[in-house]
Amino acid sequence: MRVLQLIDSLHPGGAERMAVSLANALQTKIDGSYICVTREEGSLKNELLETVNYLFLKRKKKIDFQAIKRLRLFCISNKITHVHAHGTSFFIATQLKIILPTIKLVWHEHYGSRVRESNKNNKILRFCSGYFDQIITVTTELKAWSEQNLKCNKVNYVSNFVDISLFNSQEKRTDRIICLANLKEPKNHIFLLKAFAILSPEFPLWKLVLVGKIFNDSYFNELVTFIEQNELQDKIYFLGGNTDVKNELLSSKIGVLSSSYEGLPMVLLEYGAAGLVPITTDVGFCKEVISTFGGVSSLGELESYIDYLRTYLSDERKRNDDAFKYKQHIIKHYSLDAVIPSFINLYKEL
Repeated sequence: MRVLQLIDSLHPGGAERMAVSLANALQTKIDGSYICVTREEGSLKNELLETVNYLFLKRKKKIDFQAIKRLRLFCISNKITHVHAHGTSFFIATQLKIILPTIKLVWHEHYGSRVRESNKNNKILRFCSGYFDQIITVTTELKAWSEQNLKCNKVNYVSNFVDISLFNSQEKRTDRIICLANLKEPKNHIFLLKAFAILSPEFPLWKLVLVGKIFNDSYFNELVTFIEQNELQDKIYFLGGNTDVKNELLSSKIGVLSSSYEGLPMVLLEYGAAGLVPITTDVGFCKEVISTFGGVSSLGELESYIDYLRTYLSDERKRNDDAFKYKQHIIKHYSLDAVIPSFINLYKEL
């Protein structure tokens, strides 16, 4: 088998991380592992192994004939058998399938809030799904939605995974809470900022680090205004989307999410791999991932979220104990070795 991961960008995000992780993980397990980035490169390119074959299409528009031609030639010359399209790349993948019908087309659904949408919102996806040979979803809810609304008759749930070996180095941990999420809806950063603002006078030495792409829009402006109004400029830091995520995680102590919607967030797996204790809202598969090894607050319940934060800020022993147990939980259920055989088996079935 020769499998091409297809993704529209390499800016940090869940689908992008999974595309890179799969390309890296498969390069020693199948005949050939490849990745194609269609629109924009990004910092995740630095995480690709040198042995992974790479193509950047520089696609400029939805239907870019030159880009499609280059992709087709790349697949033919490298004898690609499977194209594994992630997220929004399903559209160019469908165009490829139409002109190169011999490939097996797998679409990977990462978008957790899709389950709240109807066919009206997904007309193009529904049309394209008739060309999919397989759909893989990151939650069972997305699996049920895809079976009900899309045209592909092969739909499977496979959990996301993380390469634990990437987080083996030791950094000096400081009193930092880290949130790894692009600054946009539905990540709901304002909820997190409100919780931190209430607790900051009680724990004055702790900092909050926000790692994720900044879009300089009304969402970001709201966060900046809140920070200024609460005089938290020396306690909350924006690091943007092109920082060294691994080292930022390894030098923190608590990993948080405050999203309104999620699927199965890669970041929760990375928190575990990096040895952080997690706190999140109860959306998507967050509760199933964390199990009993962190804090899961019902959506919108600020007091509950604050209670979890206060517990881990004040009780170092519990924080370290739960962080250790959570890492072992991630290794057992969400590591590369635990999950990658499922992907290979699905490829083989096609």
